[in-house]
Amino acid sequence: QLSQQPEIHKGLDGIIVATSKLSYIDGAQGKLYYYGYRIEDIAEHASFEEVAYLFWNGKLPTKSELEELKNMLKENRKLPQEVIDIMKKLPKNSHPMDVLKTAVAALTPFDPEIDDNSHEANYRKAIRLTAKFPTIVAAWHNIREGREPIDPNPNLDHAANFLYMMFGEEPDEFKARTMDVALILHAEHGMNASTFSCIVTASTLSDMYSAITSGVATLKGPLHGGANERALKMLKEIGDVSNVEKYIDEKLAKKERIMGFGHRVYKAYDPRARIFKSYVEKIAEMTGDEEARKLFEIARKVEEVMIAKLGHKGIFPNIDFYSGIVYNALGIPSDLFTPIFAIARVVGWTAHVLEYLQENRLVRPRQLYVGELDREFIPIDKR
Repeated sequence: QLSQQPEIHKGLDGIIVATSKLSYIDGAQGKLYYYGYRIEDIAEHASFEEVAYLFWNGKLPTKSELEELKNMLKENRKLPQEVIDIMKKLPKNSHPMDVLKTAVAALTPFDPEIDDNSHEANYRKAIRLTAKFPTIVAAWHNIREGREPIDPNPNLDHAANFLYMMFGEEPDEFKARTMDVALILHAEHGMNASTFSCIVTASTLSDMYSAITSGVATLKGPLHGGANERALKMLKEIGDVSNVEKYIDEKLAKKERIMGFGHRVYKAYDPRARIFKSYVEKIAEMTGDEEARKLFEIARKVEEVMIAKLGHKGIFPNIDFYSGIVYNALGIPSDLFTPIFAIARVVGWTAHVLEYLQENRLVRPRQLYVGELDREFIPIDKR
């Protein structure tokens, strides 16, 4: 028992566990930076592959460096047949995050460098994992529908290839770019629960696959991933702009959460939500998608009402509020929204592992013992 009563930071709230150059969140101002670059500039000008290169190397790639990375990703997209066979044996109603977690763990023994924990080998593992995540998610989408997985298309970039493997047809330029931006916006976000989970596992000098499996397992929890699925469900429940005010008043009166609002770090408008919002508008305009237009009108009204009621408390839309509408318009089932989060975040997870292992220290927090001491042990026949 500790002699002095220490301050307990439940959930490690406010505890700084590491230094990092990867991303910076200014929660008060609603700003996000990737390696010092404003997220708005990254989302407008970069591709997902450029962002991956930036996080893994600390600089933006030249054309030839980008081409080399793209080729490496393309070469590593295919899954071993044994892993596909495992996925085919899983119950068709399995949670897609459980399938992803199982598949990532199953890939471990197939990595030729699994026992090499050097930075260079781990960098190559980061590429392999990032390349395979979309293949796993798209393969499961087809397997559970009773179809064969669709092989990766080597002529398509990362985001476009994911949509191709999902639906069997090449997406148009707008849809491919929308998916690309969605992945960029989810790629990295500081020391969140799943990233910390990866760090804890990696700090034991376990392998990269174990670390990333930890991240997937942590992201599955509804307090971390999955909020966009519930935000979309809420918008569909509201059904019409005229129902918004009544719906929100009833929810707030019962002290229930409005999904897609508020954030542990942001006390201003999440910049990623603003970018997603612009894409919802574009989707509604460019595709003529009536459902997307209607959901956007409802969402815009919910935002207006919520900011009027709770904006003074620092509660604004977060990334989950608009992202579900975007994925829905792309034809993606809502239970795949969190796996898509993982398809993007594997870049941030692996980048953090690579960075942390440069000056590794085993993560070993302490706890405060509050139980009894020196209790008398009574043998079983006298209890």
